Amino acid sequence: MNKIVVVGSINVDLVFTSDIRPKAGETVLGNDFKIIAGGKGANQAVAASKLGADVTMIGCVGDDANGQFSLDNFRSVNVNTSCINEIKNVSTGVANIIVAENDNSIIVIAGANYKVDKSVIDNYKKEILNADIVLLQLEIPMDVVEYILNLCYKNNIKTVLNPAPAVLLSKNMIEKATYITPNEHECRIILGADKDTNIKDIIKEFPNKLMITMGEKGVMYFDGQDIITVPAYKVEVVDTTGAGDTFNGAFARAIVNGLELKDAINFANKASSKSVTKLGAQAGMPTLDELTE
Repeated sequence: MNKIVVVGSINVDLVFTSDIRPKAGETVLGNDFKIIAGGKGANQAVAASKLGADVTMIGCVGDDANGQFSLDNFRSVNVNTSCINEIKNVSTGVANIIVAENDNSIIVIAGANYKVDKSVIDNYKKEILNADIVLLQLEIPMDVVEYILNLCYKNNIKTVLNPAPAVLLSKNMIEKATYITPNEHECRIILGADKDTNIKDIIKEFPNKLMITMGEKGVMYFDGQDIITVPAYKVEVVDTTGAGDTFNGAFARAIVNGLELKDAINFANKASSKSVTKLGAQAGMPTLDELTE
């Protein structure tokens, strides 16, 4: 039990670092610029693979230099690329990331990611049905995400739905997902909860399913009897980009290796905390050896 399939976005990140974030109409001098492989789907695939999982990525890239860059990057960290389609005359997805003031702001251009349709899923259905767990995000079309959730639910395949960028989810999607991993802000959006609704009242409705990530405060979930908070690890933060993706990839890796839910969350917290000590989403993701040091 170690096979993970990730269906989702593949981007190239254009990362600008600065001491301050520019206001509207303002120009500031930054410190550095890098081109880095990214996308929530790709990040989660890389995170799980670097931790020793057998990972297959399902997605689409364009027939451009960024697409080839993405494929080469996957292969360098042992992610299976046989289920990635190259789409002619379409650009690979791109994310513009500003890292400043110990946080990040991101603009995403979907590009080839929105060519991940139901026919792509049907073509690679065998890989999905052979998975121990399937990771999903919301940077590909929503109807495709729901299609995969229904397929996995029908065939008793576990799923992790990372609902980002957050939108209101259908009751069917919430029911069919095995695990859902929003932060507190995303949690209210995906469930249509009022801002005044107590988050602890929300979480009690979804025992052992809804795991709310809270950054340095850890992760909160309801085990059916008690609300459990699994604490984060204290580290010196360099770059938070990809911390959530590291959490999801590491969580999936822990689940397919047989860890109980609380232990799987703790493992994912450790990986996520380690990831923010370096610059770059994928570059900061730890290997299993780094995590056990």
